[in-house]
Amino acid sequence: MARYKPNEIAQNLLIPISLQEQIMPGSLEYAICTLVDERMDMNLFDEKYNNDEKGRPAYDPRILLKVVLLGYSRGLISSRKIEQACKENVVFMALSCGQYPDHSTIATFVSSMKDAILPLFRDVLLVCEEMELLGGTLFALDGCKLPSNASKQWSGSIDDLKRKQAKLEEKVKELLAEQEKEDQVEGDDPPDPDNRSHHNKQVDKLRKQAERINAWLKENDKRIGMSGKEIKSNITDNESTKMLTSHGTIQGYNSQAMVDARNQIIIHAEAFGNGQDHHHVAPMLDGSQENMESLGHSRDYFKGKILTADSNYHSNVNMQKCIDEEVDAYIPDRWFRTRDTRFTGRRKYSHQERKYFALEDFHYNQGKDQYVCPNGKNLRLKVKRIAITGNVYRQYRGNEEDCNGCKLKGKCVRNNGKGPKTLMVPIGPDGVNLSKLMVEKIESEQGRKIYPQRIAIVEPVFANLRTQKRLDRFTLRGKIKVNIQWMLYCMVHNIEKIANYGFA
Repeated sequence: MARYKPNEIAQNLLIPISLQEQIMPGSLEYAICTLVDERMDMNLFDEKYNNDEKGRPAYDPRILLKVVLLGYSRGLISSRKIEQACKENVVFMALSCGQYPDHSTIATFVSSMKDAILPLFRDVLLVCEEMELLGGTLFALDGCKLPSNASKQWSGSIDDLKRKQAKLEEKVKELLAEQEKEDQVEGDDPPDPDNRSHHNKQVDKLRKQAERINAWLKENDKRIGMSGKEIKSNITDNESTKMLTSHGTIQGYNSQAMVDARNQIIIHAEAFGNGQDHHHVAPMLDGSQENMESLGHSRDYFKGKILTADSNYHSNVNMQKCIDEEVDAYIPDRWFRTRDTRFTGRRKYSHQERKYFALEDFHYNQGKDQYVCPNGKNLRLKVKRIAITGNVYRQYRGNEEDCNGCKLKGKCVRNNGKGPKTLMVPIGPDGVNLSKLMVEKIESEQGRKIYPQRIAIVEPVFANLRTQKRLDRFTLRGKIKVNIQWMLYCMVHNIEKIANYGFA
């Protein structure tokens, strides 16, 4: 008969552990520990503390930053889970030097890094520069839309929120009337206490929701977008916005990253409360320039450098910014793959898959300055110059009689098929069609070699953050705090690159 050694798991062990030996050279935790202790200027936090003579000693910001960065690298975005890891995980214990900061201390520390996050990010970027991880010739810009700590059910225009408040107040009145009616009913049976308690809780909940909307409306006004029109507000986090993603509509932020091509180092990161990328090149390019200047580079660092971005960035504002900064940009329009012979035969990029006609489906008559629609009807010039969301267009419009009886109207006119067809043709500020020039640049032999590199540069970065680091949402509210959290994750990505390339 076989005999085995006892395998009782219900027992306690007292194990001597050297915290220093848990930080193995070459590991991510070693890079975090060394960078925070030796390369990051943590004196930025000293002015927040005034307890040198009185008060309780505070947790060292170095310890808090270490456990936050390690927590984010392991997918622990919740401050409660980071607190738990400091009590149970040996590596976290080593980084925290055996201390156990509570979740409120960790959350407050992250939220208060407004003035320190950018200098710390640049400290890490400087190490990347010293290790020659930056190529400095080719860059890719892209964004990642992530949910915020806010419900999209609390979004709407000011009028929508007022109507919602009125409905809640009306529902409260109805419930109170029903309760009063039940109290007046004659009978010997007393009301069910459980039903009455549930009824009262429902009334209190609806009343608090109505009061919350009313208090918010007193302190906030309409939120105006770049087009000059009102956009939806959100009572929980008014700096976030509703955005359409491949997984549906979310209430969140558009997190942008500028990535260097050589080793996929993020040189600048920022979160925006705008789902459209039509205006994001300017702030991202300026932010990247400032970061590189902090490393000792010249003001015209990006002059002549190559920048790639996807078709969401194809706007006159973005392209004009690249021209002003003398950046060699490659930003295709949304239909560039349908014109690429390499994608011939793929249903995803075939013209038949498009729901509506595009500008290239209309023939331009240069002699008469008119466009001819696919049904052979003329669209005449209506407005020579019209500015919409920072872009300049020429507006052409068809005859209402021609459009009403057209059999192709369903693929041509939107807005429920009302009114004649209106065609907006983008032009530059001096009558130069920047979109057309960019299309020609993308379809050139050089453009077909350069632009496809974008995917290999920037997409693995977001894959690492979303899949490996499990960043699927933001836990903080407000653009400033969300931006801190986003930059911390990007900092973790860069530190991981430093560790992988032999930092010791």
